[in-house]
Amino acid sequence: MQDGYKPQEIENRYYKICEDRGYFEVDGNSAIQQESKTFSIMMPPPNVTGRLHIGHALTFTLQDIITRYKRMDGYKTLWQPGTDHAGIATQNVVEKQLLAEGTTKEEIGREAFLERAWKWKEKSAGIMTNQLRKMGVTPAWKRERFTMDAGLQKSVKEAFVHLYNDGLIIRGNYMVNWCTHDGALSDIEVEHEDHDGKFYHIKYPFADGSGFVEVATTRPETYFGDSAVMVHPDDKRYKDLVGKKIRLPLLQREVAIIADEHVDMEFGTGVVKVTPAHDQNDYEVGKRHDLEFITVFDEKGILNDYAEEFKGLERLQARDIIVKRLDEEGYIVKIEDHKHQVGHCYRCKNIVEPYISKQWFVRKEVATKSIEKTNSGEAKFFPPHWINSYNAWMGDLRDWCISRQLWWGHQIPVFYCGDCDHEFASLKDNPKACPKCASKNLTQDPDVLDTWFSSALWPFSTLGWGNGDTEMDKLFQSDDMKEFYPNSLLITGFDILFFWVARMMMMGENFNKELPFNHIYLHALVRDEHGNKMSKSRGNVIDPLETIEKYSADILRFTLAISAAQGRDIRMSEEKLELNRNFTNKLYNASKYLQMNVDIFPDMKGFCVETNLGRYMMSRLNLATKEVRSALDEYKFNDAASVMYRFLWNEFCDWGIELSKADKASIVELGAIFKEAMKLLHPFMPFITEFLYHELSGTTLEDSESIMISPYPTKTKQRKEEKKFEIIMDAIVSIRRAKVLVDLANQKIAKAYVKIDGISDRDKEMMLPFIARLAKVDEVEFCDEKIEDAVSDIADSCETFIPTESIDLTPIISKLTKQDEKLQKEIDKLSSMLNNERFVSNAPQDVLDKNREALSDTTLKQTKVKEQLDSLKI
Repeated sequence: MQDGYKPQEIENRYYKICEDRGYFEVDGNSAIQQESKTFSIMMPPPNVTGRLHIGHALTFTLQDIITRYKRMDGYKTLWQPGTDHAGIATQNVVEKQLLAEGTTKEEIGREAFLERAWKWKEKSAGIMTNQLRKMGVTPAWKRERFTMDAGLQKSVKEAFVHLYNDGLIIRGNYMVNWCTHDGALSDIEVEHEDHDGKFYHIKYPFADGSGFVEVATTRPETYFGDSAVMVHPDDKRYKDLVGKKIRLPLLQREVAIIADEHVDMEFGTGVVKVTPAHDQNDYEVGKRHDLEFITVFDEKGILNDYAEEFKGLERLQARDIIVKRLDEEGYIVKIEDHKHQVGHCYRCKNIVEPYISKQWFVRKEVATKSIEKTNSGEAKFFPPHWINSYNAWMGDLRDWCISRQLWWGHQIPVFYCGDCDHEFASLKDNPKACPKCASKNLTQDPDVLDTWFSSALWPFSTLGWGNGDTEMDKLFQSDDMKEFYPNSLLITGFDILFFWVARMMMMGENFNKELPFNHIYLHALVRDEHGNKMSKSRGNVIDPLETIEKYSADILRFTLAISAAQGRDIRMSEEKLELNRNFTNKLYNASKYLQMNVDIFPDMKGFCVETNLGRYMMSRLNLATKEVRSALDEYKFNDAASVMYRFLWNEFCDWGIELSKADKASIVELGAIFKEAMKLLHPFMPFITEFLYHELSGTTLEDSESIMISPYPTKTKQRKEEKKFEIIMDAIVSIRRAKVLVDLANQKIAKAYVKIDGISDRDKEMMLPFIARLAKVDEVEFCDEKIEDAVSDIADSCETFIPTESIDLTPIISKLTKQDEKLQKEIDKLSSMLNNERFVSNAPQDVLDKNREALSDTTLKQTKVKEQLDSLKI
């Protein structure tokens, strides 16, 4: 066996061999596929502009584990890969490139800009997928899709036109979330953050010059769009003012004071400005009271004519200038510090404005059936509590704004007739004539669809739904939708439950009358070792590619999996990675030991295990197999990984390998068992398991099949050897403890006795060599009575004795006596303090707690020392 396992050499080579052989594809495991067993899972398509981060690493590791498990278990398996065009992100990248060249998208035009975007996509799309290959993931790469490939463009049009014709996609002037850089955003694309702002108290004078009311606002730059001033109808302070006219500061425009229950009488002055075109709540008030909707800045946030002398200023830059002018004219009463939440664009972090704009919306009624079916149990969440979050959000669902003011993306397939003003949706890229008047004077809506619209179709558009007669369509079998829809499982982060998961649910049900997933597993965040969210500013980001280079893909994958408890954030650290590096070293050393004794080991299939130790380790493997399968079937990845760690490190290596030194005949059997365990571990650590399996088989991956398409281990009954070996290990540990008492911990001793009931002479004879070898005893004898003049130790299933007749106990007794005396002094000191009423009444609680804990610990230590002295006949 070569010296040391070199993962960087092995991983790239093995991955290419397996991909080239087509193992990852739907029929890659055809030799072991079982009729009617299918499994499908969709890869959350990463952005073409992205780079693999630790969240991706977790998602794709868990997906690969379950896919490899199902593939080895005989399922016809589809893991659908692909990438997302990432509308805003990609357009931003290309725009920055143009700016660096001294030009803009407007200067080069839409067609030239899209050519640049496609070139960037072709250059960058492979970066993420190549990074995923470094992780060792095994999707069906030949089926790789892109959310703007020819087939999916047709699928998106099919979905849009269908919903449009059913009246479920509508267009109109609505208040939307508006980013002055990226345009319209849906509600969940706005990130709300606490902001240290100001509360501006402004005088609004009565039109008749009789006085003023004091209005408090956080956004003085929008007051040019005020249509009213509002008080609560039950507020006695202002009851007589309702209906009076107010003149807006610095302006000649007058507005009325109105009453509406929306006002919080206890907040601020109880008088608020009403700006229907720039505030979501005021928008509703404006509709109730038939107020004027005045937009005071354009799509870029530049103030317009309504702002009079401030026209041309950017809205946020204008704030201080406007406030200064108001103050100069005596309109500012006071300015207070005020912490409040401000919405930011999830992409560029720009402050988002409520803004009235003509946009396209998917009506919320599209989701009705998917909500009902989810709650009837058609789809199951893991962990189950996520259905509560799903319902909470869906219960407040509003129409979904799907139009974006971008050029990169799926252009909305709606056309307008320049002659008769007819509007229609079309599946054709360039319809020849207006269906109403036959005019050829047609223009297409310039906006594109929200990226999440095409992503919402991902579970079925990738299976050929609506793809039409395209080159991609030729890859699909006619029964793909039948075999793989609904998808068996979705694995993704909880943070896109509403961005993506809920929308796939509504679209999948709407077009296919079934929810798109049977099971939905939502994992938590990956944080640093202290529980902090990873960020560049904190300097705590763990780069998965750097981690793979330093450790290996196997170690990163196993660390993520063993930490992935359902519903709990994962804390990553170098310490955990090092621990799992030690695990891979343990596996390698176990293989090396086995090959030092036997060159080639058989497979378990058709192999008969005959030795007692072999049957015991086989029984433990069977238990591990049962537990791993059960955990994976419930998506408890951390439990499955923990079981394999326990079996391979604690049971096989620490005990099986050591016990085999007393029974060389068992080594062939242990090698076969270890090979089977490599199959069990393979979905988690695909590379080292493949390597060790072939090393022990006397083969290489180059000249034989991979274990990734071999049957996954199955459980069989446990055997009676379990109890016998529990006693053997109990006796070994017990003798070792007794040796520690007489300072002979790692030394060989002449004799030890084991007292145990209910064991046959035959079984005792079998046990003796194991106990003697591992406990380092020349002679082990079973006894029925307590042995006098001996150090003893009591274990769960036996009692052991080491005769003291040839051992000088004087120095040992002296050491223990001194320990006892020292501990007694400490106990006396702590007891004295805690019995002192003055000390107890004056000392801080934490000091008292520490002293009481110290007294308890010290007393326990003394008890153990006295027990040791007693065992030495003192």
